[in-house]
Amino acid sequence: MMESNPNPISSSLLLFLLFFTPTMVAPLGINYGQIANNLPLPENVVPLVKSIGATRIKLYDADPHVLKAFANTGVEFIVSLGNEYLAKMKDPSKAQSWVKNNVQPYLPATKITCIAVGNEVLTFNDTILTDNLLPAMQSVHTALVNLKLDKQVTVTTAHSLAILQTSYPPSAGAFRRDLVNCVTRIVDFHCKTGSPFLINAYPYFAYKGNPKQVSLDFVLFQPNSGIVDPQSNLHYDNMLFAQIDAVHSALASIGYKNVCVQISETGWPSKGDANEAGATPENARKYNCNLMKLIGQKKGTPMRPNSDLNIYVFALFNENLKPGPSSERNYGLFKPDGSQAYPLGVPAINAASTNSSSSGGSGSTPSASVPLPPASSSSGYLAITSDSVTSLSTVQLLYLAPFISLAHFVSFGYHL
Repeated sequence: MMESNPNPISSSLLLFLLFFTPTMVAPLGINYGQIANNLPLPENVVPLVKSIGATRIKLYDADPHVLKAFANTGVEFIVSLGNEYLAKMKDPSKAQSWVKNNVQPYLPATKITCIAVGNEVLTFNDTILTDNLLPAMQSVHTALVNLKLDKQVTVTTAHSLAILQTSYPPSAGAFRRDLVNCVTRIVDFHCKTGSPFLINAYPYFAYKGNPKQVSLDFVLFQPNSGIVDPQSNLHYDNMLFAQIDAVHSALASIGYKNVCVQISETGWPSKGDANEAGATPENARKYNCNLMKLIGQKKGTPMRPNSDLNIYVFALFNENLKPGPSSERNYGLFKPDGSQAYPLGVPAINAASTNSSSSGGSGSTPSASVPLPPASSSSGYLAITSDSVTSLSTVQLLYLAPFISLAHFVSFGYHL
């Protein structure tokens, strides 16, 4: 049951925040997850989003309460369909019904610009999910065409960085050989429909996996000597840019050099378990504040210096019902009461916890209830829960290459 807000935001403060203009000039995106039972009502979230200068939001569903609350704010939305709906969305009639019920009613007041169909599907190694992905995307796009919405709303899907077979050096980026055909068909769909290629990238995992070898400054955008790509001679002073350019190289390797790449998730936890190195408020502050500063400077990557960064920070709130290690529940820029999880350099406001019935914001989905994501991807990425370096994927280990000797890799049983 919804409760009334005992501490409403004052009208004067709300007015200030709505017209507060941060220093950044490039669009900042934020992920708005709702796997929690203590989050503010969506209307109280609007000034929080404004306070950090975010102009784009990615939802993990199409929550009608959120979409209504952000009407006429100018904030752009990516809404999502979970993996559990891919089989249904293959049916054109069901896809059209979903779009009519969950997208069309909110346009144009709420600026829904994209629908993300599925999340990190290809790295679940589930043949049925993989086979359903592109047909579901195509059906949703066809529905948009039929409803004459395809000029304002595109269709995409978000991928884990683990779809890469090679990621270091960035110029050698390549997709997993077993996924090349599938990825190629998806990218061809993007090119034909003008939709972005979404990737979830977390330098935090590389540091967590081997904090003694990975440079903390390199992953936190702090001053450091960086690395030089031996093939391109491009200099990288942070890991995220290297990851982004590895994706650019992978796309070029299959014949697509001009696809719009967006980072649909990246972030750093402010708290973790004893074995989760680096999960502190100070490191989270450095990562996210430095990242937002780079976005505001309109600074591109070494491989794409003239392209604006299209990045969605993970996440808006700490989410108390997420499974997995403590870090999974502590990626938020804000606590549920609206206070900052750590200093963000913007005005603080108070938003009472009123949305006690929320457990994922899934009221708009075709089913009456939505199961929580599996623990291995509870925040939209394949989590690393072991403190053993041997648990890291080949992709993650490749990112440690500049910091770990070849002998270390051989001892872990990996062959570069």
